[in-house]
Amino acid sequence: MTNHGAQNELPPKTCTIDRLVTLPEDVQKVIEGKKTATRRNGRYADVGEIMVLEDKQFKVDRVYSQSLGELTNEHARQEGYDTVEQYKESILSMHPGMPWVPKMRVWVHEFSQVNE
Repeated sequence: MTNHGAQNELPPKTCTIDRLVTLPEDVQKVIEGKKTATRRNGRYADVGEIMVLEDKQFKVDRVYSQSLGELTNEHARQEGYDTVEQYKESILSMHPGMPWVPKMRVWVHEFSQVNE
């Protein structure tokens, strides 16, 4: 895991925060507190940025790079799954033909609900 502490160490974003969590089932998991992180091929948010889902606000707490081979069941639980295998099956079902390459790096975006 490569943890980028200072924001200026992060490369430019490749997408916008409004595209970070888009699947209805994932949105529901975030709102219910069952999903507290999202892994993407690119960087979609800066630390401190606010994501709005169904009028609820979620603050990005951490952004860092991680290889798929580093995933643990705890990471899978952050994503709303019980095990890495469940998470892997879900990702591969959304991207037919995509191989699961343990050395492939992704960007982890961890977030928490903003109390109003």
